[in-house]
Amino acid sequence: MSDATIEEFYREERTFPPSEEFKAQALVTDDSLYEEAAKDFEGFWARQARELLTWFDDFETVLEWDLPYAKWFVEGKLNVSYNCLDRHVEAGRGDKVAYYWEGEPGDTRTITYSELLDEVSRFANVLKGLGLERGDRIAIYMPMIPELPIAMLACTRIGVAHSVIFGGFSPDSIVDRVHDGEARAVVTADAGNRRGAPSALKPNVDIALRDCPTVEHVVVVNRCDTDIEMVDGRDHWYHDLMAEASPDCPPEHMDSEDLLYLLYTSGTTAKPKGIMHTTGGYLTQVAFTQKYVFDLHADTDIYWCAADIGWVTGHSYIVYGPLAIGCTSIIYEGTPDTPGKDRLWDIVERYGVTQLYTAPTAIRTFMKWGEQEPARHDLSSIKLLGTVGEPINPEAWMWYHNNIGGGRCPIVDTWWQTETGAQMISPLPGVTPTKPGSGCFPLPGIGAEVVDKSGRPVEVGGGYLTLTTPWPAMLRGIWGDPERYFKTYWSEYEGRYFAGDGAKVDEDGYFWLLGRVDDVMNVSGHRISTTEVESALVDHDAVAEAAVVGATDATTGQAIIGYCILVSGVEASDELGEELRRHVSTKLGPIARPKTVILVPDLPKTRSGKIMRRLLRDVAEGRELGDTTTLADASVVEEIRHRAETHEED
Repeated sequence: MSDATIEEFYREERTFPPSEEFKAQALVTDDSLYEEAAKDFEGFWARQARELLTWFDDFETVLEWDLPYAKWFVEGKLNVSYNCLDRHVEAGRGDKVAYYWEGEPGDTRTITYSELLDEVSRFANVLKGLGLERGDRIAIYMPMIPELPIAMLACTRIGVAHSVIFGGFSPDSIVDRVHDGEARAVVTADAGNRRGAPSALKPNVDIALRDCPTVEHVVVVNRCDTDIEMVDGRDHWYHDLMAEASPDCPPEHMDSEDLLYLLYTSGTTAKPKGIMHTTGGYLTQVAFTQKYVFDLHADTDIYWCAADIGWVTGHSYIVYGPLAIGCTSIIYEGTPDTPGKDRLWDIVERYGVTQLYTAPTAIRTFMKWGEQEPARHDLSSIKLLGTVGEPINPEAWMWYHNNIGGGRCPIVDTWWQTETGAQMISPLPGVTPTKPGSGCFPLPGIGAEVVDKSGRPVEVGGGYLTLTTPWPAMLRGIWGDPERYFKTYWSEYEGRYFAGDGAKVDEDGYFWLLGRVDDVMNVSGHRISTTEVESALVDHDAVAEAAVVGATDATTGQAIIGYCILVSGVEASDELGEELRRHVSTKLGPIARPKTVILVPDLPKTRSGKIMRRLLRDVAEGRELGDTTTLADASVVEEIRHRAETHEED
């Protein structure tokens, strides 16, 4: 048995073509975009750049490519905040709502494009007044409040690069990111609302800044009115500075390749990587995908990406994509179960959301809570659903399709990364017959192939996902570490980008993501994807969510250990655990049968919803737990450890 590729076990036969009703209003219903891009992908992206964006100076060269370094739309000049705000106001759409914002306690704000432009311009002048200049970097550590996108857009207006730090991160994480990016200022809030109580932010900044000598100023939004320390001369209240700021701030003319932002990805062993995204190419691809992947009609749709702006999903599809095409979006501050488990569906109903974009982890949580929660609300406004963040298993896809989309809405299952900047693999909803669990095909203008260990293309079967051509929103490097950039992404397969994801291609050419290669298990010489085993477990009616890890085993090399959350109302038992083992064996074959299935009340997740499988491996192998500071609920791991130990005794 060769270990050159990842083996595939699961077959999905169901397909869902776009309905005639959807196609009747869709922006694209044929293969014309694919055909145009296949003939001349540079020309294709040049057309998108000119049609979707406003340039102060047109670009002269579409692409300069010196592997692994790309320059897109060379010599072109533009400004991101101008494209997101001014041009819509100048076109007479200033009264259009940019954001409906809802705080967790129920407070709301409606912000038009004119109002957002005013606020962004004022805060851009605040930053100037603090001495920030074009080319500087600042860190932003905030809750999901309007001042977060305002701060980001203000940076883009004056040529300052932002580094947004997720509000759930610890002081150590702030230190790493502020220090590496040499940030001169931090924008934060006293706290943000989370599950009915303030979650402190400014105190974490105070701790971090003991080790951040480059920071000269801290600007603080008073969100929760908590008691915080303000350092004289360093710390400033946002509302005080804004009260004195002018709303007149002309946008800087930025080069297409000027740095737009840094966004750090956590390394498992090394320090976080500062992913660099630049201006023109990034904005082109996020605008294109925002419009066509979501089939977004900017004049009428109410779009909601239910992610956090602290992640790349929020950068691209809460801030820059939606505003670039001039649509109306929702921003929600809190958690989906506060005050009740139907909070998201209540928001969808009240605002008339037409597109909803969320993570498979969230969908599986909704499955656990039960279909009665969405059933309490009228979700008929929804016309399209999207998923992002990890592969979605077919049963979660079907639950989403039936219970949220009413069986009528296309689902765009999108694959992309912090490094890619924008969506890369996804259906086009008016064109592509979808398969539950498949990202379907590379988007127009994107080159992607699955290869074996030697880098040879895999026609049908499992392997490693690579990108074969440069794309406009691609990362331009790792901040301060060009050698690490090449080694991490371009050294595995010559001439190809590879960031560590496994994938398979089926007989119809559809792409199926198999998760991180790091999560592939080697069982008796068979390379088995955790994603496929997890999908098989969730396929059982009793299971809402599953996580699978490979634990060291003297006989097989690694043994498959499954952890399952049951749907509401199902009782845990040893018999059910055995039934689940048999179910996997039936679905995928005996080689994929878990050695153990442990039934647990929850899984260890970060506040963004990512399952921390390394902690599950620690439990499975009886090791001391690694870092748990980023967990949403650290007590979950101890409960799992207790269940595992009890299971072993039985």
